[in-house]
Amino acid sequence: MSRRTPAVAIAFVVCTVSAAAIFAQSPDQSALTRSQYSPQYTESGELKLPANSIWRDWVWVGSPLTPNALNGGQAGFPEYHNVYIEPGSYEIYRKTGIFPDGTIFFKELQLTKKPEENPDGSRTEPSGRGYFPGEFNGADVTVKDSKRFADTGGWGYFNFNHHEPKAPTAKVKAKSECAFCHIGAAKRDDVWTQFYRLLDEVPLPQGGKKG
Repeated sequence: MSRRTPAVAIAFVVCTVSAAAIFAQSPDQSALTRSQYSPQYTESGELKLPANSIWRDWVWVGSPLTPNALNGGQAGFPEYHNVYIEPGSYEIYRKTGIFPDGTIFFKELQLTKKPEENPDGSRTEPSGRGYFPGEFNGADVTVKDSKRFADTGGWGYFNFNHHEPKAPTAKVKAKSECAFCHIGAAKRDDVWTQFYRLLDEVPLPQGGKKG
């Protein structure tokens, strides 16, 4: 007498195996479908501050520090530079070696923790002597748009205050205020990739173009 396998059981096995095969063969969907967050402008052309501190959910690339105490008391940026790149733009850059139009870098400034306990501005905490993050202190934002910012190398530079609260909108800076420094010394496409390992380790595109 032969035994029959229930049809429901067979269907379950087939569906399970098929689903597993499809999952195994599928590429990383998040990398393929992730869309860019586009910069938002007012009617007068000012850049809007991204809402709800969304930049803190973006890809963090590094936090250089140039405290006043190590710069004669007058550092240009006496804070941590907490730099984030918009995730969709980073995925494109990581795969192609090129920052696409629409790329946004958000640099949130953060003062060192007070009070300073040592002549070099450092503090001594349980983990040791050093510099520790304190209050937020405004932000700078850079946006790539080859047409809109053609006069400044294809990048627009914006200051949302160097204090809190951050400004809701910001006008693009003149070339003499920000762009000239990036154009003259930044390593790759006017971006300081030399200070951010996550960006610097991405291979150049074929042909060795730095743009």
